[in-house]
Amino acid sequence: MPRLAFVAALLVTHAFAAVDQQKIDDVAAGKLTEAKASWWGFDAADATACLQAAINSKVPKLIVDNFGQPWVVNPIKLISSQEILFEKGVEIQAKPGSYLGTGDCLFEARNQHDITLRGYGATFRMRRDDYAKPPYKKAEWRHTLSFMSCSNVKVYGLTLAESGGDGIYLGTATRGVTNKGVLIKDVVCDRNYRQGISVITAEDLTIEDTVMKDTGGTAPMAGIDFEPNEASERLVNVVMRRCTVQGNRGDGYDIYIPTLHGDSEPVSMRFESCRAVGDNGCGLRLVTGNAKAAAVLGSIAFVDCVFERSTGSGIQVWDKPVEGLKLTFERCQVLDPAAGTAGFAPILLGAGQTGDQPVGGIVLDVLVRDALERKPFAFADSSDVGLQEVTGTLRLERGGKTVELPLTKEQLAEWVPATRYRALPRVALKGLALLPVGGAPAADQRVAPFAWLRGKGLLGVYARQGETVSLTFEEGQVGNYGGRAMPIEVTGPDGKVQKVGEAEFQQATEVSFTAPADGFYRVSADAGANRFRVTAASHAVVLIGEPGSVHLIGAVGRLYFWVPKGTREFAVRVYGEGVAEAVQAALLDPSGKTVDEKDDIASVHQFEVVLPQPSAGEAWSIRLNRPAHGVLEDHYVDLRGVPPLLGASAEGLLTP
Repeated sequence: MPRLAFVAALLVTHAFAAVDQQKIDDVAAGKLTEAKASWWGFDAADATACLQAAINSKVPKLIVDNFGQPWVVNPIKLISSQEILFEKGVEIQAKPGSYLGTGDCLFEARNQHDITLRGYGATFRMRRDDYAKPPYKKAEWRHTLSFMSCSNVKVYGLTLAESGGDGIYLGTATRGVTNKGVLIKDVVCDRNYRQGISVITAEDLTIEDTVMKDTGGTAPMAGIDFEPNEASERLVNVVMRRCTVQGNRGDGYDIYIPTLHGDSEPVSMRFESCRAVGDNGCGLRLVTGNAKAAAVLGSIAFVDCVFERSTGSGIQVWDKPVEGLKLTFERCQVLDPAAGTAGFAPILLGAGQTGDQPVGGIVLDVLVRDALERKPFAFADSSDVGLQEVTGTLRLERGGKTVELPLTKEQLAEWVPATRYRALPRVALKGLALLPVGGAPAADQRVAPFAWLRGKGLLGVYARQGETVSLTFEEGQVGNYGGRAMPIEVTGPDGKVQKVGEAEFQQATEVSFTAPADGFYRVSADAGANRFRVTAASHAVVLIGEPGSVHLIGAVGRLYFWVPKGTREFAVRVYGEGVAEAVQAALLDPSGKTVDEKDDIASVHQFEVVLPQPSAGEAWSIRLNRPAHGVLEDHYVDLRGVPPLLGASAEGLLTP
């Protein structure tokens, strides 16, 4: 090979650039207001120092030039009052073996302003698969672009791929300081770990002509997720136009705002000509809070939007109170949703277990195209609050024919028969002195290993001073949700909290503590989106239904509860989640006789008991089983009029 050809080949394989000190000096002197990053050098093995120095020069316009090889970097900090142009073909790559910090981002800006990133044909790429295994600690915050409490930010044309978190994250660096004046245009967020885009707080946010696709790794795994962490955060003047979410392992569009309430700044969000295509959850899922005094106000509008071929419902709205924000769908379409699950309705409204207001204040102008013979609209009422002020028109297209269905009271009553139950009160445990009802139960009657708890769960144990309490936990996976070690905390009768250990993901883990005094001990655990159970214990364990109910998943078996002396009436509410997730349940009296039984419970069903004489103190039970239709996944048991404690046996129960 001729010498010149050899040198050229070597340069391509090990690209480098020498520092141009004269031009750097001219930038520092203000003689040049536009610069190339290569003036600060280029090293194909690690270009961090070169690129960070170029940014830190404060040159108003910086061009990141294309060497035919990636700029391999450690985390980079952005600064205010700078435009960075990434030439076509430029690739910024996360350096292998770096980003060990759980919050290490490819590019980050905190409390900065006037930043423009322009990169048509350029790619930012991290190493998502690397971060899922040692030596990396599991996390969901290794974002490609992170803007926190920033203003006047513009991002054009970039492809943001394979982060260990979100493609773009809009969060908070200074409490109470929102991101303001952000424009994201012509961006592609591809194969990110948590979300294509996460919006924690933003005002005057516009996202146009942007694609968020193939997210997968850890929940929620949405195309875009709007999810404030605190009531002081904002979703104000948010506009999305001509955007597409596609093939995400979670929902397409997530709006999760129960953290916002009546004292928060009213939300204002508008989606125009946006699409959701082939997402593994719902096309759109919106969740607000449902307490009357705390309902967030404002408006959310979807105009000319299409929700197509989602695995779940096309549109799902939960806990949207009638007196809360205004929600409208104008000329929208739900096309071929939940084709493999007939139990899901194309449009599903729901009320969670803690709701106290009717769901409503919704206008639906939607075309539903559905080949399956099912209702286009359903309501899952887990708190017995009912449905009000749902208006508009659905157009149902099936078999080549379209039928117009105005949402009259009569039509809604046909789809959602009204069922209201007596509002028997819950019994609060605070202030109650709880004691065992009998002697120590046998080992196989202390725990109910079939009773998997979903997410956060609270257990109870009675122990005497000096006794060692041991519990064996198992944390299991739900779907494709990632796992982590689950901390176990114990709160004693004196209210003091102590961490007693961690349950390893998908492994049996024994934790123990010594009781400093006689009394009732609360044991808390949080499996996130996954599930956990107790498989063995030294003492009888009860499941605590506070603040509302016991959240189970896939539980088939019998759970006991105590009806205290003097009780005249009580109730047990049981419900599934959604329409396809149902449960069969039976109420059994102290002799084991079935008093009442109900199958396919998706929305709430209440077993009511009025005793002919005040109770002498006795154990009743609820038997859970698989439904005749649908699937047994998430379901709930909510005790009313009796202490919210469920046990594996009558002998292991507690009484005030």
